[in-house]
Amino acid sequence: VQLQASGGGLVQAGGSLRLSCAASGRTFSSYAMGWFRQAPGKEREFAAAIAWSASNTYYADFVKGRFTISRDNAKNTVYLQMNSLKPEDTAVYYCAAANVWVPILAREYDYWGQGTQVTVSS
Repeated sequence: VQLQASGGGLVQAGGSLRLSCAASGRTFSSYAMGWFRQAPGKEREFAAAIAWSASNTYYADFVKGRFTISRDNAKNTVYLQMNSLKPEDTAVYYCAAANVWVPILAREYDYWGQGTQVTVSS
């Protein structure tokens, strides 16, 4: 599975962005998908995950109520809708694919996208 993240950019605090992650390969729908982020000087951290069927989702505490993960298996795409953005959300956001549930650790993911930069100004 190859993953291509997009949709990042510069937004003011309180604004919204929607990230997309397009996957190639016929097995996309069999993977759980997740979003991580990494700010400068910090470790990569888990943000959200969605099961292969979209029946289950899981969020880190810091994004609950603000971010929503979704997927469209017909389009081989997973999304991260980010609302009420804060300056501390500034980071490179990565999508990834995993064969386990609930995949909240980076080492549980098998495939990674290249990342998309999100910058939130105050």
